[in-house]
Amino acid sequence: MAVIVLAAGAGTRMKSKTPKILHTIAGRSLLGHSLHGTSGIDPEHLVVVVSHERERVSAAVADLATALGREIAIAEQDEPRGTGDAARVGLTALPDDFDGTVIVTAADVPLLDADTLRGLIETHTADGGAAVTLTSFIADDPTGYGRIIRADDDSVRAIVEHKDATPEQRAITEVNAGVYAVDATALRDGLSKLSTDNVQGEFYLTDIVEIARDAGQAVRGFTVADPVLVAGCNDRAQLADLGAELNRRIIRRHQVDGVTVVDPATTWIDVDVTIEPDVRIEPGTQLHGRTHIAADAVVGPDTTLTDVTIGEGAHVIRTHGSEAVIGGDASVGPFAYLRPGTVLGVAGKIGTFVETKNSTIGDGSKVPHLTYVGDATIGEHTNIGASSVFVNYDGVNKHRTVIGDHCRTGSDNMFVAPVSIGDGAYTGAGTVVRQNVPPGALAVSAGTQRVIEDWVVRKRPDTAAAQAAIEALGNASAARDKDPGPA
Repeated sequence: MAVIVLAAGAGTRMKSKTPKILHTIAGRSLLGHSLHGTSGIDPEHLVVVVSHERERVSAAVADLATALGREIAIAEQDEPRGTGDAARVGLTALPDDFDGTVIVTAADVPLLDADTLRGLIETHTADGGAAVTLTSFIADDPTGYGRIIRADDDSVRAIVEHKDATPEQRAITEVNAGVYAVDATALRDGLSKLSTDNVQGEFYLTDIVEIARDAGQAVRGFTVADPVLVAGCNDRAQLADLGAELNRRIIRRHQVDGVTVVDPATTWIDVDVTIEPDVRIEPGTQLHGRTHIAADAVVGPDTTLTDVTIGEGAHVIRTHGSEAVIGGDASVGPFAYLRPGTVLGVAGKIGTFVETKNSTIGDGSKVPHLTYVGDATIGEHTNIGASSVFVNYDGVNKHRTVIGDHCRTGSDNMFVAPVSIGDGAYTGAGTVVRQNVPPGALAVSAGTQRVIEDWVVRKRPDTAAAQAAIEALGNASAARDKDPGPA
């Protein structure tokens, strides 16, 4: 078995500087979906034909080969001259003596999966095999598709491209899906006989059907019941439609596996996200990358997570996070921002309007509200007071703050790194911590409070504050005059 994936087209209808096949849905490029699907049948050879933006596409292929753990050959088409020429270029990447079945598909068919390909192969190889087996589907609107012309015995006689079709042929609703299983010998022979005698002046891969028929070889059709599996993508509208359909199927799979998704219409889940049973996903949630959510966790509403690991029973509410780890039974949000490198321990808390980055927060520790924690290590069962800032950047380098176990830091603290606070230490409200604090110590930096009476009345005489103060002082004086107290 060999697979040739055609990825040479310019994709001009996308109107994008990004190659069409590198646009993404559900966390993978169109090319990525195609190669994951074709790799699922474990072909001996997998070839990608590139031309437009070949450097970028080839780099993407190399990354996908690493991710899939297999070799993927690249064949370069110097000048795009149609699907037939692209297949010919792809064939040159196979060994000269390869005589098996060749699957030819396109890189812009993202939902084509291994099960569908296996069905194609079974149809192709049954009862002695065929020279060519094509995929087809019944289209509600066949405009733009090649029409399948059937013989009296229901075998496939030819494929006629839309621009070359007669009015009678255009009325046919069975159309070509552009995925083929071809005997290698028949493919070599058919490609050698292609011509450019058509409206587009290109080498059509579809012509190998008629060439095989004329040679007396068997040509079969494999009709796909679910057209979305072989749907191509040519513009941004189709990209969105396929993305929405793929997302619907991903959500459905998780629901069947025991995940509660409260509102599928506002929930988006990438293909590589893993979710254990009894997780609850609230509305407005987006789960990207390789996010993993353990059982009994609740995520959302209005939460976006990328490559985040969430422990069992944790709650993550109205949070934006990436490359973070949240421990079991922990609580995050609402309105929290978890940047890469955040690790929250079991039963820990990152609360409202808290931003964290490259920091470890130990089991049972809490950062409840209005705080920035950057480049820090916080021990277990420690509480960080409201409105604190871990001052980690001196203008040139980042430095780290270390706070021990069972510490209590006051509100409005500044931890000027590098600095450490020992186990069981306290800090007072408003403290600027510039020096290390020993275990069990209390650190304060504020001086004695000064009260300058009548300052507002004297310095801001024409303000509403001054008027309010005058009235309050007058009321207080009147009260004293009325009840002067004991003699």
